[in-house]
Amino acid sequence: MRRPRAIVFDFNGTLSHDEPILCEIFIELFGEHGKPLSAQEYFDVLAGLSDPEIVRTWLGRDHPDVDEVIEERIRRYRAAVADGSSVPPELREAVHYAAERVPLAIVSGAARPEIEPVVEAAGLTGCFQAIVPAEDVDEGKPAPDGYLRAHELLGEDLPAADFLVFEDTEAGVASAKAAGMRCFAVLGTLSPERLAQADEIVERIDLALMQRLFGEA
Repeated sequence: MRRPRAIVFDFNGTLSHDEPILCEIFIELFGEHGKPLSAQEYFDVLAGLSDPEIVRTWLGRDHPDVDEVIEERIRRYRAAVADGSSVPPELREAVHYAAERVPLAIVSGAARPEIEPVVEAAGLTGCFQAIVPAEDVDEGKPAPDGYLRAHELLGEDLPAADFLVFEDTEAGVASAKAAGMRCFAVLGTLSPERLAQADEIVERIDLALMQRLFGEA
């Protein structure tokens, strides 16, 4: 296995184990806006898209309150997970291990104000050289914009094929692959069948996985 020279993490559902929390927040918000959403519909249609794209997809592309809905979603999300509790200890250990060996970044469809408090509370701020949130790119996943931007920030001298991405949705996997990067899909959000485009499917991100990736197991 090729040793990665840079690693990029998706945030929601991958670094932060929060997809059920996101699902519940969107169910509440969309119900309040008169467009009920079921959990099945969230995972079938919306999971993995950027926040703006989720709102536009469900409430309509001409919905007048997209920004307001996103701001309220961020407020509710921060109230639920800003203590860092959505990042499990074994994942924190894996991130620290990887950060000692290669540059790391986060690429997410979430907004910076919801990513940074969780990363800080989990004690991971110093591990990441770059964060690329939804507001920093023109097109969210499955477009490759976020991963292309991470490539620029971590080092354009590194071949894209030397980057390893961790994702949990088919939109995220498609985004990473479109940027020319390897991608490992993490189980938990979607079925393995929907993640088949990934280079490998793993049950979890932990120290043992990182040691295998770096040939130090």
